[in-house]
Amino acid sequence: MRIACISLVLGLFLPIAILAQDNNKEVVIGSKLFTESVIIGEITNQLLIDNGYQTQYKSQLGGTRILWNALLEGEIDIYPDYTGTIIQEILNGQNIDSHQALNEVLKPYQVQATKSLGFNNSYAIGVNKETATQRGLKTISDLAKHPDLKLGFSNEFLDRNDGWKGLSEAYNLPHQQVTGLDHDLAYRGLEAGNIDAIDLYSTDAEIQYYDLAVLEDDQGFFPDYQAIILYRMDIDESMVSLLESLEGTITESEMVALNAQVKLEGESDEQVAANFLDDKFSIKSEVVQSTVWSRLWINTLGHLYLVGISLTLAIIVAIPLGIAAVKNSWLEGPLLAFVGVLQTIPSLALLVFMIPLLGIGSLPAMAALFLYSLLPIVRNTHSGIKEIPASVQESAWALGLSNRFILRKIELPLAKPTILAGIKTSAVINVGTATLGALIGAEGYGQPILTGIRLDDTALILEGAIPAALMALLVQWSFDLYESKFSN
Repeated sequence: MRIACISLVLGLFLPIAILAQDNNKEVVIGSKLFTESVIIGEITNQLLIDNGYQTQYKSQLGGTRILWNALLEGEIDIYPDYTGTIIQEILNGQNIDSHQALNEVLKPYQVQATKSLGFNNSYAIGVNKETATQRGLKTISDLAKHPDLKLGFSNEFLDRNDGWKGLSEAYNLPHQQVTGLDHDLAYRGLEAGNIDAIDLYSTDAEIQYYDLAVLEDDQGFFPDYQAIILYRMDIDESMVSLLESLEGTITESEMVALNAQVKLEGESDEQVAANFLDDKFSIKSEVVQSTVWSRLWINTLGHLYLVGISLTLAIIVAIPLGIAAVKNSWLEGPLLAFVGVLQTIPSLALLVFMIPLLGIGSLPAMAALFLYSLLPIVRNTHSGIKEIPASVQESAWALGLSNRFILRKIELPLAKPTILAGIKTSAVINVGTATLGALIGAEGYGQPILTGIRLDDTALILEGAIPAALMALLVQWSFDLYESKFSN
């Protein structure tokens, strides 16, 4: 069943992917979900553009594994990361104690790293100062005396060897109330008192804003997380020289200030990156300030692109599958079970499963949406034809009509309302699910939602959520209107 699923996706989307790659010759820069990574990615992007390179910047792509795999697959060429993350999470078990040793280990992957950009962004554990005073919390070891505390950690921190798994073992922490949540939302949870301790990045601007107490890592568990830029070895040497020019240019306090300008003062990532390059390199980058309407237009086109192509392909494939299921009794059970299983796969997991096949961006998102759209159409086509009274078909056979004629002129027209209902259901599901595509770099209404969550900006979240809801309603009303006219 899994092989059939992969074959179906590859057959439909691989030719599109190959064409897309052939037309995509620019340098592709990626970044993780959090603000600091987005800013460094933007600095790199503007630096390369100023030096004549054609670039494509894919920001907020996801966590470490997604970016690392995308780099190995050539989906991106460059992205910022941290030494501790690479050594502990990707190259765990390797003996790496220097920049030279790191690059030697990275060489078989066809990847290299710059030296430190100048700052260390280590993990830390933070609590409200009131909680720290009441519980006498000064070090991470002190947490062990308070097993009733509720801990809220980012999902990536929960699963990493240098995160909660290793930390809880090293400090023998007995806590059972440990929740995974978005890093940016954790600050709100801490302020509201829903959780008592969260993981921090030491350069987070929110540490000072929320006046948090940072617990001392008294056993030295967390390694250094020097900021670096990873790049594929097949980029040209002059580009490598440009990346190396960023080495040692950002101090820890400067990075905190850059994060604060975006997260607390409302500056755009692009403008903050441009100001940095102006200060450090006298580079004058042109930053185009987008309006709400221009972003709405671009996101609407992106969303329609995702939904339109995936739904059209689903209709083309699913209706014949539904017909095949009702006409071939041996195929009926396995086929309906197959599309049913596809629907049970969590949407986020399905998006990630598509990355090894189709990379990152809109193509894997379209493939996932296509698979999600199959079940309602296949099932409704099957049931619409199967529920036609047997006497109708027997009368047609008695008149000597061919099976093809009966299908085209009698069965499909009679089943049309049921089939349309299946397409409507798929379309509405498709519009809502497409917002998740932003997690792997797809365009559409998910982008402002993701950025809004990152910046704790409700207006930005609504900028994606409201149009997505309206589009779903518009799709439903359009089908309802068509059905009412058809039924009359």
